[in-house]
Formats: sequence, structure tokens, C-alpha cells
Amino acid sequence: MGCVPSYRILVLNRLWQPVNIVGVKRGFSLLFQDYAQVINTSDGTFEIMDFGSWVKFSEQNPLPNSSDCVQTVRLSLRIPNVLLLRAYDRLPIREMKFNRQNLFERDGFRCQYCNETFQSKHLNLDHVIPRDRGGKTSWENVVTSCIRCNSRKANRLPHEAGMFLVRRPRKPKWRPFVSSLTEDQCDESWIQFLNLKS
Repeated sequence: MGCVPSYRILVLNRLWQPVNIVGVKRGFSLLFQDYAQVINTSDGTFEIMDFGSWVKFSEQNPLPNSSDCVQTVRLSLRIPNVLLLRAYDRLPIREMKFNRQNLFERDGFRCQYCNETFQSKHLNLDHVIPRDRGGKTSWENVVTSCIRCNSRKANRLPHEAGMFLVRRPRKPKWRPFVSSLTEDQCDESWIQFLNLKS
């Protein structure tokens, strides 16, 4: 396979529920190994095609823009927009990773002491119970804090610094990737599969 474009392909489980977004290499790998089929979204028929059918369709319906294709020695293969897995019928079970960005998202980029919203560069992570007092680095003990409030609280408990939490920190429920997508972040052909709410 030649130069692989940076396209993304929506992957559905066999119940037509979105489970992942993959790159072109991974998408063609699933298709070639017969783990998935293409859902043809180009003409609105949603015809399901295996690898051989997709090759034939690509030959019979060449695209004017070669960046929408993958070039092989003999073929110009159209890049599918949506794949349907043959056997997988579950939704992935995952936990939301504990990291700086996810913590800021959980708290809405809002300082949990002064209740003001900030850009991430003006935010810190604050251990409600300081680490040197046995506080853990966990969803239940770390909150988003602006630099000013973080400095004011220092290495104390909130009440010792005369501060109060806006809300008690909790472990967030995992959000499927779909809930965080907006219409401008995905291909137009995905919309009918994602059930995005405006």
C-alpha cells in the first residue's frame, strides 16, 4: 500500500453501533482479513460489501480526487467511510483515564474553589487532602484549581485555608467517544450512525 492518507474510518459493531474510529491502514487491515465489511455510504443505499466487492466497486467508480483513494501497484482503492464488524456485538468497556486533560474536562475547566472558568494553561491539579497527609492521586481527591487558588490553599486542607469546594470530586463515568464528537469533527457520512445531539 502506498502513501496512506490521514483519513479516519468509523467502525460499527455488528449491531450497527459505533465502537471506534480507526486510521486507513487499520481499516483496510480489518477489511482485507474479513473481520469487517464496508457500508457504502456514497449513494445512500448502505450496501454492505466485502473486500472483493469493494475492490470491484472502486474500479467501476473511480474518484476524481486521488487523495480519497489508496494507490496499490494495480489499483486505486476508495477509502471507506464506515466499516461494519462481522462478529463483534458489544460496546467497548473502558474507564476514563485519570490524566490532566480528562480532569479538566470533568470539572468543565472550572476552578473548584473560586468557580471561575479558565484556559488549561491557567489551571493546576490540586490534591484536596495533600499528599503529605496521606491524600491519594485519584479522581476522588484531585480537583481542577486555578493558579491563584492553588497557591492560596498551598499544602493545607480546604477548610484550613478558608476555602470550600464547589462540588465533591467523583470518578466520572466513561463517555463513549461518540458522546464527545461534534458534527464538525466527523465525516458527513457518519452522522446517521452517531445519533449526535445538537
